[in-house]
Amino acid sequence: MTEPASPALTLPDRVGVVNVGLSLFADAIREQDAPVISVDWRVPAGGQPDAVAALGRLYGIHAERIEAANAEVLRRLDGGTPLLTGVTTVAGAVPGLVERSGWTLLHCGPAIGYADAPDPLRRSMRAAAVAEGWADSLEQAGARLAREEIGLAPANEHAVVVPMATALGPGAPLYVVENEAGGTTGYAPISQGPGEVAWFGVASEASVARLIFLRDVAAPVIGRILDRSGPLDVLSLAAQAVAMGDDVHVRTQAATNLLIRTWLPHLTELGGPDAVAFARLLAANHLFFLTLAMAAARSLTEWAAQVDDASIVTTMARNGTTFGIRLPGSDRWFTAEAPEVGHALYYPGQGPQTSARDIGDSAVLELSGLGAAAAAGSPAVAQLLGGDLREAAALTARLAAVCAGRSSRFKIPALDNAGTPLGVDVRKVVELGITPAVTTGILHLSAGTGQVGAGVAEAPLSCFADALTDLDRRLTTPSP
Repeated sequence: MTEPASPALTLPDRVGVVNVGLSLFADAIREQDAPVISVDWRVPAGGQPDAVAALGRLYGIHAERIEAANAEVLRRLDGGTPLLTGVTTVAGAVPGLVERSGWTLLHCGPAIGYADAPDPLRRSMRAAAVAEGWADSLEQAGARLAREEIGLAPANEHAVVVPMATALGPGAPLYVVENEAGGTTGYAPISQGPGEVAWFGVASEASVARLIFLRDVAAPVIGRILDRSGPLDVLSLAAQAVAMGDDVHVRTQAATNLLIRTWLPHLTELGGPDAVAFARLLAANHLFFLTLAMAAARSLTEWAAQVDDASIVTTMARNGTTFGIRLPGSDRWFTAEAPEVGHALYYPGQGPQTSARDIGDSAVLELSGLGAAAAAGSPAVAQLLGGDLREAAALTARLAAVCAGRSSRFKIPALDNAGTPLGVDVRKVVELGITPAVTTGILHLSAGTGQVGAGVAEAPLSCFADALTDLDRRLTTPSP
């Protein structure tokens, strides 16, 4: 009996390819006009054994606990309604600090001593000390700070957030932004505005005078406006501003204009020289809304930080020397060297050689769906990246890759009204090796002349890796 003949093998004339990993292979196939799907895969956590093992547990045996906690963190970040209800002082917001320590300044970022602080922050500390009446001159203030006669404490550890190189004494005014749903309150200073100001690292008679003006004139006027207007829904204005091209970090022009429109009738009713002086500050300060948004975001991260077992970052701040993050359920900071600011747009005559490192607590906005999260709809951010809105959209996509969800509050028209990325997940950051980007201003490195430009800073990876390790430890070996 003869064997049946095998059917002839017919090879396809054309094949498609799925390429996993190096894009060079996909590019070569694409150049031959063959169909190809490229999967951007990389070794998790750069192949670091300890990090890979921790990720295995955090995505494995601990995943159910983490996902439940993360869902609650996202609900709190997305669902709270922060309301500006009044104005207080640092002493009013943090009474125990003043009672325990006497002369103490709150400052941006993780804890730092005067000797280790960068030049812009040291100058701001000197100006704040003079404004408080703790020294008769900037030189005397510097000497007292150097001798540690004036204490220092991170603002973030007291639900306060401050922009750029800000230092605040007990008399400094703060916005009070209440999140009733969570019973939490966030605080931030009134914006100092542009020019010769301490938050830009300028120590001079003019910068001290601006601090005193905010305390003695602006804060009382804002309090009187709020007496007439009632509480202000801060993030409702921010949401409108995102649709109008703000990222509500390096650009807050739309949000500031919306705020002025809201307050204008009440401001005109006040009358008098103080109201006029405050109106002039408003008219000349396109970043006025920035600190209001920061206080609102801080009220939400304060609430979110109360959730145990979550892997979503709830503190991200810089003091110009170190960059630090914190996770919910823990007060521990994880720090690395503060990054330089890249993708920068400089003032004439300025450049990397004159630029200080990234500084300020304003990265709380990136944790709340603003800043780089809203970059895709902001022409101002696109300018920092060469003027191409596609590059701005890529910045938002970068943040989306390491976020756990999307905002239902902030929508980007240019992305078909997609919500901005929300909830930076430390697992995704370490797994992908992609860190959050922060849109930010740039201060002069050493001259004390103020802002020299704006750009995008990339968070350092090592502090996220350390936070991941600590989360794994806390979940694997819980405290007795």
